Amino acid sequence: MGCFGFHLHFRHVDGDDDGHDGSLCLAHGPHVCHHQPQSQGGQQSPVVPTGVFLLGYLIAWAWYSALATLGQWGLHTAALLSPTMVNASPILGGALLLAAGIFQFTPLKYACLTRCRSPLGFLLNEWRDGTRGALIMGLRNGNFCVVCCWALMSVMFVVGVMSLLWMAIIAAFVLVEKVAPRGLWVSRISGLLFIVWGVWMLTGALS
Repeated sequence: MGCFGFHLHFRHVDGDDDGHDGSLCLAHGPHVCHHQPQSQGGQQSPVVPTGVFLLGYLIAWAWYSALATLGQWGLHTAALLSPTMVNASPILGGALLLAAGIFQFTPLKYACLTRCRSPLGFLLNEWRDGTRGALIMGLRNGNFCVVCCWALMSVMFVVGVMSLLWMAIIAAFVLVEKVAPRGLWVSRISGLLFIVWGVWMLTGALS
């Protein structure tokens, strides 16, 4: 599951007023960019490989996936996950929900969410030329998305790693958080719900 993204085509126009003409096509998935500078003479410069940007994005998610897999293995080894990969410890579940809820209110969450909600702004601010630049942009975009979504993804350890229903619910929520006009408020509401849920779970476990 990645951040809301798009394909972007840029045309650079030489002259007194340097400008960028962009066309935007929104879609699920990473910010995949296709840069095609042109001069007034119509000659095209080499195209930055879209695949290189995507590779950087996937590398960023790969390290998160590796950490999540190690975490799942550790929890399973410690008997904190059931055979169906559902959390078996109310204390652990409550702590994860509290952490996820609190993170939804942090400046780091808002900074990363803002970049994910404005893919055009990300490319305008983070643009780098060349193949190496595309890789760096992909890595940075992927890292923003990982940090933005890790808390929501960790909720899967509470409701069941193998639950397709919850996977779909969280995926839909991530999409709404990225594209809804009041996405920041959606994030806050979810944070409040996670905190209440976590407190309820911890209270039941400790009472």
